[in-house]
Amino acid sequence: MISKEQVHKPLTVGEVAARSGVAVTALHFYEAKGLIKSERNAGNQRRYPRAVLRRVALIKVAQRLGIPLAEIGEALKILPQDRAPSAADWKILSEQWQRELDERIRQLTLMRDQLTGCIGCGCLSMEACPLRNKGDMLGDRGPGAHFRDE
Repeated sequence: MISKEQVHKPLTVGEVAARSGVAVTALHFYEAKGLIKSERNAGNQRRYPRAVLRRVALIKVAQRLGIPLAEIGEALKILPQDRAPSAADWKILSEQWQRELDERIRQLTLMRDQLTGCIGCGCLSMEACPLRNKGDMLGDRGPGAHFRDE
């Protein structure tokens, strides 16, 4: 159990890394990208509020879902920096990400179902490629592999 004094005591970057399982360099990167914030003490060392642990956990969950850091950063902007994200905060974020994941699952399912018709061609510009160039719509761009904008 954490004492009252410890609840408000800021954490060092090493303590955050140990508690969150995230490397110190990743924490520095997250901070540089504006995903988390720290204060500097008199010795110019980073100190994090305990609430950062929940933000880091949220970042890691979102990354495991395949959500790019830029999108995670945009989503985190709606959350207050001075407290840990609440269940209500998570509900808002998860509903937004769920729609994106549903679309990604739909697209991956379509690709999976078309994959056997493409395995081994190696060209991606052949008329028969159902994944990247259905109906040879990229044939007018000349030889070589071209990619259509999805």
